[in-house]
Amino acid sequence: MEKTLNRIHPVSDPEATYFLQVSWDKDLGTGFGIILSDGQCAWTGTVSEAEISREAADMEMNREKYVEELKKALIAGEESAGKYNFAISRDEENMECHFSYERNLKDGSFRLGSLKLQKVSSPAEVVRELIGYCLDCLGRLQAKNEHLQKENERLFSNWSDVEKRLEKCVEAKEELEADLYNRFILVLNEKKAKIRNLQKLLNEAKESAADAKCTRDSIATTQMATGRENDYDGSIDEESENLARASLPSEEKRESTL
Repeated sequence: MEKTLNRIHPVSDPEATYFLQVSWDKDLGTGFGIILSDGQCAWTGTVSEAEISREAADMEMNREKYVEELKKALIAGEESAGKYNFAISRDEENMECHFSYERNLKDGSFRLGSLKLQKVSSPAEVVRELIGYCLDCLGRLQAKNEHLQKENERLFSNWSDVEKRLEKCVEAKEELEADLYNRFILVLNEKKAKIRNLQKLLNEAKESAADAKCTRDSIATTQMATGRENDYDGSIDEESENLARASLPSEEKRESTL
């Protein structure tokens, strides 16, 4: 069985403090029991599953939504402070106590449920039980807190180890980057030197090709000039021979005349 214990203040007397314990088996929607105490007297009552269904039908509200509203009103405690009101009225002999709970709205409120609680014959036993429940909750919370502290210490220790490893990884990364950068500079300088040498060889090859072309052009020009001179000399010799041949008949004729 699950239980919760909360402090509530009735709207009729906000200074008064009551202790409300709600208990249920599987789910609040299957029914629940209530114990209400002011520290001196105690009252108890139950709400059945059928009564929960009837209340939801009377308010024309979906049953699941209605059960959620009950959880917020009766179990949530401080989380729902100010959103729900509680009304408590007792008879003169404190034999009965009328307990109701409402949901606050902007322009009013609507009642979620109410029931009559019967006085407990031995309120001291109920108060003792409530105190025991509080101590049990406190013990569980302390144990949980110790567990969380140990877990936090373990996580902090792990984080310190991870941080140290991370720092080493960063250092190794920086060293690797520096080494790679230096190697890259060396390779780059070598590539530049090779490129300069290739450019030098290319320029020399271009200059050699240009010189060879000039030499070839010069030789061709010289050969052409020599050929022209030879042709010119040959034509002059041929003309001289022709003139000499042309003068021979006239001289022979002159001799015959004499």
